[in-house]
Amino acid sequence: MRGFTLLEVMVSLAIMAGVILTVLGSVNYHLGIVANERDNTTLTLLARNIVDEKKLAPAKGEGTFAPTHPELNWKVDSLPTDFPYLQKWVVKVTRVSDGREVALVWYSSKQ
Repeated sequence: MRGFTLLEVMVSLAIMAGVILTVLGSVNYHLGIVANERDNTTLTLLARNIVDEKKLAPAKGEGTFAPTHPELNWKVDSLPTDFPYLQKWVVKVTRVSDGREVALVWYSSKQ
């Protein structure tokens, strides 16, 4: 009965180890991308909620999303534009821990 030599077994194990490490590295990388996109989506949806609220009554302000998201702050700023009848509004949602930020912009007519 013929079997595998020690050299053949070692080479096949080295190849398998390389493949497994590559697959694990790829999975870890893509899980990081998914987590990043999930965070960006959450920040964007919360910023969109503030935009919808402020479109009804535009005003500067700031606050937090406590109690659901106490680690997130929001701020609304008003900026001038080149057109005298337009007002630029910027909503920024920021995570305090790492400084990640999403900003949404909308324009309204001056009242």
